[in-house]
Amino acid sequence: MTQILSPIPAGVSQLDLQLLRQSIELAEEAKARGRHPFAALVADRNGKIIASAGNNSMPPEGDPTQHAELAAAAKAARLLGPEELAQCTLYTSAEPCCMCAGAIYWTGIGRVVYALSEHALLALTGDHPENPTFSLPCREVFARGQRQIPVLGPMLENEAAQAHVGFWK
Repeated sequence: MTQILSPIPAGVSQLDLQLLRQSIELAEEAKARGRHPFAALVADRNGKIIASAGNNSMPPEGDPTQHAELAAAAKAARLLGPEELAQCTLYTSAEPCCMCAGAIYWTGIGRVVYALSEHALLALTGDHPENPTFSLPCREVFARGQRQIPVLGPMLENEAAQAHVGFWK
């Protein structure tokens, strides 16, 4: 596998790295269960995990809209009010797609930290029909909104890529 170089961006804390690695571990667990290897979690500013989810989008029984980021954001929105969500961060093993970025925006989550970039993910999945990747970074989706959502990533891409090795054959 090709090494993916992604330095740690400024503003990333040790807590951010710990929670991001936890989302990568959840993606590995999803793969071990035969699911798409993606996972996300929402944590408050102190690192308390509010919600976590893996993908539930695999055919034949899955729902193609149930990406990990969307599911985790929706769970968090059912548990917290807008002021609390604004203080939360969504950590995800791969960059949120445009659908998930919309869910993050509409739930009011204040920040996103991700591992594997959409570009690197496409290199791993190719044209696999179960992952018709958009070439639309989440930053571009958020830039069209009326509020700012800081995004930190990509980072830890080599670690995050491991969950995808051998999956998209």
